[in-house]
Amino acid sequence: MEARYAALRRAAEEVAAVDAHAHNLVELGSAFPFLRCFSEAEGDALALAPHSLSFKRSLRDIAALYNCEASLEKVEEFRTAEGLTLIGSKCFQAANISAVLIDDGITFDKMLDLDSHKAFSPVIGRVLRIERLAETIINEESFSGSSWTLDSFTESYLAKLKSVSTQIVALKSIAAYRSGLEINPNVSKTDAEDGLRKELTGPRPFRITNKNLIDYLFTCSLEIAVSVNLPVQIHTGFGDKDLDLRKCNPLHLRAVLEDKRFSKCQIVLLHASYPFSKEASYLASVYSQVYLDFGLAIPKLSVHGMTSSLKELLELAPIKKVMFSTDGYAFPETYYLGAKRARDVVYHVLAAACEDGDLSIQEAIEAVEDIFRRNALHLYKLNVTNGSINHETTIAGGGVSSTSVEEDVLFVRIIWSDASGQNRCRVVPAGRFYEVTRNKGVGLTYAVMGMTSFCDGPADGTNLTGVGEIRLVPDMPTLLRLPWSSREEMVMADMQISPGEAWEYCPRNALRKVTKVLLDEFNVTMKAGFENEFFLRRKLVSDGVEQWVPYDNTNYCSTSAFDGASSILQEVYSSLKTSDIVVEQLHAESGKGQFEIALKYILCTLAADKLIYARETIKSIARKLGLLATFLPKPDLNDIGSGSHVHLSLWENDQNVFMGSSKDNFYGMSKTGAQFLAGVYHHLSSILAFTAPHPNSYDRIQPNTWSGAYLCWGKENREAPLRTACPPGVPLDLVSNFEIKSFDACANPHLGLAAIVAAGIDGLRRGLKLPEPIESNPADYASKLKRLPQNLQESIDSLSGDKVLHELIGDKLVTTAIAVRKAEIDHYAKNPGAFNDLIYRY
Repeated sequence: MEARYAALRRAAEEVAAVDAHAHNLVELGSAFPFLRCFSEAEGDALALAPHSLSFKRSLRDIAALYNCEASLEKVEEFRTAEGLTLIGSKCFQAANISAVLIDDGITFDKMLDLDSHKAFSPVIGRVLRIERLAETIINEESFSGSSWTLDSFTESYLAKLKSVSTQIVALKSIAAYRSGLEINPNVSKTDAEDGLRKELTGPRPFRITNKNLIDYLFTCSLEIAVSVNLPVQIHTGFGDKDLDLRKCNPLHLRAVLEDKRFSKCQIVLLHASYPFSKEASYLASVYSQVYLDFGLAIPKLSVHGMTSSLKELLELAPIKKVMFSTDGYAFPETYYLGAKRARDVVYHVLAAACEDGDLSIQEAIEAVEDIFRRNALHLYKLNVTNGSINHETTIAGGGVSSTSVEEDVLFVRIIWSDASGQNRCRVVPAGRFYEVTRNKGVGLTYAVMGMTSFCDGPADGTNLTGVGEIRLVPDMPTLLRLPWSSREEMVMADMQISPGEAWEYCPRNALRKVTKVLLDEFNVTMKAGFENEFFLRRKLVSDGVEQWVPYDNTNYCSTSAFDGASSILQEVYSSLKTSDIVVEQLHAESGKGQFEIALKYILCTLAADKLIYARETIKSIARKLGLLATFLPKPDLNDIGSGSHVHLSLWENDQNVFMGSSKDNFYGMSKTGAQFLAGVYHHLSSILAFTAPHPNSYDRIQPNTWSGAYLCWGKENREAPLRTACPPGVPLDLVSNFEIKSFDACANPHLGLAAIVAAGIDGLRRGLKLPEPIESNPADYASKLKRLPQNLQESIDSLSGDKVLHELIGDKLVTTAIAVRKAEIDHYAKNPGAFNDLIYRY
């Protein structure tokens, strides 16, 4: 299931969350005990907290974050040694929280003020607790107890509330703690006056407990909230022991919710209303003003309790009304635990909803954005992109206002790669993107998937024309800021014929489709790691003629080459790292001005996306520096070529199942690995139509150039097109993965990987076997070995008759790819000089 929902998992783990309800942190020397990080208990009851399920789980999570022994003593030692600034940064960074809304109603020993929290989160909002404000007014004002009347108190309270209304994001009530949620919205002033009088005769500092006064205060506050358009958070469900759980059922709020005065007041039920989660879900489904927040329930409950409470919230409540918070308090670890567990629980609940057919995967990914970020941004009027809180209404048409977004991000590039392997984009102003496009996409002509590298029109035989339109729908978990342009973002897109319905020509969907077959039939996923070879060129103008010449003339792994390009490569590396693209190695290659950047292996669907981003980054940084980076397979027929070699492995339940074992060893591979590779071997000539899809590709695939010219395979044989690899740490009699040499940057990476997976599936289905490996240069066996296609026509001839690839990838998409290839063969045969322009396209 993990592989099928990899995009959903990625969305849950990577979305920058808005923590919609939390409390102040404390200094490390606070008297507030660190054991309270794990429990709501106090006194003697707190001593038993280490024996709870949530304590044991949470302690392990914190210890793993700190890389220390999983004991309370060792964790506390780490905290003391590192200090609040370091552990706070570590916890908040791991939690990936972009904004925190802090309830100001709790006082801890040595508590940080609100602004101090900006050291850990860029946006901090204040939630004003109404009972605390009322108590502060009476305790601090210069009136004597006998001087207060309900009118004077109300006047002072409302004036204070109005004066801070532009400095807060919400109100909060803890009426549930004091007198319960059965609020009487029509409490009389006489009863409220009597309640105030009784309270004033009590001890100081003043603490409101009288139900009539609390109900009156609650009602006045809701009226103010309506007038200034502020949401109101309400504690419901479980909490400290001074709470009477019987009175905390949110159903008690019916009288308030039915009152027409408050029909527009947005009310947030906190803490999943546990154990009344179903009741809260019901209220959110029938009352437009009711919203839900599941902080505290996650992470304080057991895993089963967290999962079941969130499931109950979603049984009836609209997803647009459910919000994340950590209910973090006192210790940065509480924020981290709340975020970590929430991401995991939300993922599993939404994946289960997909399994049940309640949601599509794309709808589940949208739900992640809603729950962790979007719902809170809208409800609390936040603009996290520029670190502000908007006290004027910025919601227009269901989205964030164009002006507020575009103060930070101006454009969003919506990217796709076409059948000829060219990366293209439509650019949308950020305000429009976040208001409309992120959900509805942009229109795109059918013709885009029929275009070639020489003409922006559909090739004959693709069956695609300018008639008909698809939707180019952003895949929001892939959204990232351009490392080389601070006011732009980019996002990969899916091609859909209607909302949620993939277009059969969509390359990303083709890869998803075959990986799903691999998972469903064999419980296996494929991971991929690409090596990016490219040429750097600099501009030379001679006699008024512009030329792009090699950046240098050095050789393979030359130190001087790296010295000369080090500043460029440093910027590329830093930009890739910012984009969460992991670089494992980089070096100068054999060609003049040629370099290689190898990326870490990841799930193949993600690897294809990140490969596109990596190339965009390298080309754009080169352009910014006045250079040209080209990934064209053979830009100079007298020099070595560039490939995009890909390393592939098979995984089941986080175990590499391509690798053999002492009991299951086929040339170092498992039976599964050998059969999969045999399928790739059997279909390799057809696969080349996707992985080496341009006439120029075959100028590179030549004997004695480490590009794989003969149909064979070998262990650590770099002249074979298929090489099994035994990297350091792998026993010498085993291999961990295999490499395909015949893959270049003219390939659409999604289609190239889809063809490989489809071939591997055939190998597994039919139990195909590999021939003997070739242990030396295949050219030495030229008379015995079959040459791989020596030109693109031979490759598409093979693909045309390959029923397996037609079936698994999709006949229409394969037919289109073949038509594009034929058009390119014809064009470049007639116009050989046109090859020179390809350095700008690839």
